[in-house]
Amino acid sequence: MNCEHFRFVEKHRPYRDLTFKFFADGKLIILDNNTDRVITPRDLKGDSMDFYVRQRIAFIKKDLVAKTIKYA
Repeated sequence: MNCEHFRFVEKHRPYRDLTFKFFADGKLIILDNNTDRVITPRDLKGDSMDFYVRQRIAFIKKDLVAKTIKYA
């Protein structure tokens, strides 16, 4: 399964070190590297939420372009 990994360290408390895994099928895993726990997008705030939204939009745009090219 194709997957894109991104690491993000929050600039403000609680200073979480997060790994975002975006899979080609649309699945998402967000891992808190300090606790090895999987968190949901609902648990994100501030900079980490902004990072997630920007990466998700970029991922969706790339997927749409690839499908347009494939089926056009």
